Amino acid sequence: MVDILARLPLAAIRVFEAAARLKSFTRAADELGVTQAAVSWQVKALEQQLDQLLFNRLPREVTLTSAGERLSRAATEAMSLLRSAVSDLVETEEGVLSITTVQSLGGQWLAPRLGGFQIAHPRIAVRLEASSRVVALSREGVDMALRGGQGQWPGMTAHFLIPAVQTPLVSPEFLARIGGLSKPEDLLDIPRIGIAREWEEWFQAAGVTVAEDRLAPRLASDAQALEVASALASHGAALGSPIFFARELAEGRLVMPFDVVARYTGGYWLAYPSDRARVRKIAAFRDWVLAQAAADPLIARYAAVAPLESPAVSPLARPL
Repeated sequence: MVDILARLPLAAIRVFEAAARLKSFTRAADELGVTQAAVSWQVKALEQQLDQLLFNRLPREVTLTSAGERLSRAATEAMSLLRSAVSDLVETEEGVLSITTVQSLGGQWLAPRLGGFQIAHPRIAVRLEASSRVVALSREGVDMALRGGQGQWPGMTAHFLIPAVQTPLVSPEFLARIGGLSKPEDLLDIPRIGIAREWEEWFQAAGVTVAEDRLAPRLASDAQALEVASALASHGAALGSPIFFARELAEGRLVMPFDVVARYTGGYWLAYPSDRARVRKIAAFRDWVLAQAAADPLIARYAAVAPLESPAVSPLARPL
């Protein structure tokens, strides 16, 4: 087999792959910038080397034989891997870096810091998609993801960034209107925003046992950022991450009535395809964002909190 492969010219394989993928010698010639006769000659030479027909020549089209089908699948995969490898080798620290992330992490923690990355790397333009949609990076042409979970995704390298924690957040105006909160149990008597199970888990972390009929919140949404926006509007207490909403807390627009957080197993990770680890723009962002996380005192503080033993529903199971 090694001898056979050594005799097969890469140019012929490249021409065959294009013709098989496009199902046309003419379109393959246009894509490769050669004549149709050159494509036909390369394919015929390859068939002679293999002593097998790869295409059925019909009056107005070509179709793959069974042997051609088998070779086409392998050739397409091989050429795709080769293109990716060559692209990674010659790629400079320029171009567009596409990142997908969840809403609260992207909008509250990452976006305010991105200016520092762009100052340090002016030739890299960042395209950030904040969405609850889980993106297949390689298939959709996205470079990196900041996503929640356990950090174990096949074919991906993942770096831990931020622990998953939640605590009640209220506005000062709301707190003044209800006359303050003196103990965690007081939260049972005010409007609460969020998922009932997550509130139960926070009360568990606070040492409070709650009857199930008292857990129903007034409002719940599919994103933490929307729930905390309701708390900012003084509609009640919402569960949110003090890491993500550190700016609102520092500015006094939000208040943590109790220094109790529910921490979940797993957390938020930076992830990218393992075979692209050396791409310069990916390596540059990886090093920068890990340094940002290491410099955040709130991340260190809440990473030291023991996670809940067996939360029924992690907030990472829904878009944050």
